[in-house]
Amino acid sequence: MAAEIHMTGPVSLIDNTEGQLVVNPEALKILSAVTQPVVVVAIVGLYRTGKSYLMNRLAGKNKGFSLGSTVKSHTKGIWMWCVPHPKKPGHTLVLLDTEGLGDIEKGDNENDSWIFSLAILLSSTFVYNSMGTINQQAMDQLHYVTELTDRIKASSSPDNNYVEDSADFVSFFPAFVWALRDFSLELKTDEEPITPDDYLELSLKLRKGADIKSKSFNDPRLCIRKFFPKRKCFIFDRPAWRKNLAHLEQLKEEDLNPDFIEQVAEFCSYILSHSSVKSLSGGITVNGPRLESLVLTYISAISSGDLPCMENAVRALAQLENSAAVEKAVAHYNQQMSQKVQLPTETLQELLDLHRDSERQAIEVFMKNSFKDVDHKFQRKLGAQLEARRDDFCEQNSKASSDCCMALLQDIFSPLEEDVKQGTFSKPGGYRLFLQKQQELKNKYYQVPRKGIQAEEVLKKYLESKEDVADALLQTDQLLSEKEKAIEVQRIKAESAEAAKKKLKKIQKKYKQMMEQKEKSYQEHVKQLTEKMERDKVQLMAEQEETIICKLKEQELLLKEGFQNESKRLQKEIQDIQMRERSSNSTCNIL
Repeated sequence: MAAEIHMTGPVSLIDNTEGQLVVNPEALKILSAVTQPVVVVAIVGLYRTGKSYLMNRLAGKNKGFSLGSTVKSHTKGIWMWCVPHPKKPGHTLVLLDTEGLGDIEKGDNENDSWIFSLAILLSSTFVYNSMGTINQQAMDQLHYVTELTDRIKASSSPDNNYVEDSADFVSFFPAFVWALRDFSLELKTDEEPITPDDYLELSLKLRKGADIKSKSFNDPRLCIRKFFPKRKCFIFDRPAWRKNLAHLEQLKEEDLNPDFIEQVAEFCSYILSHSSVKSLSGGITVNGPRLESLVLTYISAISSGDLPCMENAVRALAQLENSAAVEKAVAHYNQQMSQKVQLPTETLQELLDLHRDSERQAIEVFMKNSFKDVDHKFQRKLGAQLEARRDDFCEQNSKASSDCCMALLQDIFSPLEEDVKQGTFSKPGGYRLFLQKQQELKNKYYQVPRKGIQAEEVLKKYLESKEDVADALLQTDQLLSEKEKAIEVQRIKAESAEAAKKKLKKIQKKYKQMMEQKEKSYQEHVKQLTEKMERDKVQLMAEQEETIICKLKEQELLLKEGFQNESKRLQKEIQDIQMRERSSNSTCNIL
């Protein structure tokens, strides 16, 4: 199980220094250690609207993110706090508190727009915090949402004619939660009570018309509806008397508005229960190192004057992850082979079978840890490395067999060599006695198990190295006639030729086994790749289906609103006609 991260307080993730966004290495180091899936909640809003208080409550603390108590923005850049998720064991909750938008000291909105965009790109739940009701002023302050397509690219397509669809963003964007602070309206419409969610949807209704004023009214609403099909609204009463607001984090619970306490608890419960794990296109679950990669990629793009591109971010992440997946797979292969293989193996096939099983597991490890391997570049790299490791094991196996056999031959044949030195066989009949003794020792050598694949070759070379000794004994043996000696020479040549044939067959057999192994390896790669592609296809179809459903719901809502507007227009026309008729009848009666 992955270790949990326990941060005592938040740290700066992205510093905003003199208009430059810079990543904090300390925060990246923390993220790199978070191996669990992450649920990322970011909060954005105007400065001095109480964003940090809600984030502290999500962390289960009263203090943490700095609240400040002046008219200046207190949080600069983006701050991060990683805590164990209180409702999802095995997950880490990453809270991102952002610099207040609209700070009078900054003078321009450039950095605000980037902070807003980064919060969306990095989070799985995006909380927009504002004061009061959702009126046109609130919508105007949320103008950043209309700039998203100018700040973020979904695709890296070089085609200038390619127009990105909102669906390209929806699959990547977080859920949207609007937190309305110091809300004072009574939630009713036509004297009927409504929920905060109903209030949000009513506030997002579009105005009929194509004039500039209608466009200005509709644009932010349309963007919220298009980009955030999953949306939620919470309202909060004022937490305490105005004089106590400057010290909100120090107030005891009994000093706070009971309704506010209840509303905050409801908000936290929803966020913690419904916020999903941060994921990328293709169902890729984000953990700390992956979030770290996203941060670096996006900030690098902004710093270089480019737009953060979601496709490029995923591609850069894939490069890192797939490279690591290859290393992880090769490490797994080495571990399995080290545990299973006892060198030397009796046959080459025994080693190849062990290789094949370890290779299959290594490919599984790679498939599990890799994604978006364009042109199967990294899978081919893995295949080449596994093939090299197989060849290396084959070489080790041959050497282990050779070393084992040489040591065994020295042990078995050393007495015979000593007898030769002592002249034991330098007498009439000594040659046949030498051959007899040599055969006995060869049989003894054959009986020893697990000598490995070099047993015959090493023995052959050893005997060849002693041919001069045998030849000398043959030529000096006075008991043998010249004819017998000639016959013996021919026999030795025939044996040598037979040994050469056996060696050739062995080489051919090895070549055949290696080619068969190569084909099996290829088939295993194809099999697992096909299975992964099928899984990815199912995931992609599910994502596309979800996107289509969201768009259909939005279109249905737009049509419904259109019909309602048309119905109201027709009703008004009917009422006008009826009034004119009544007016006409009244005039006739008077006459």
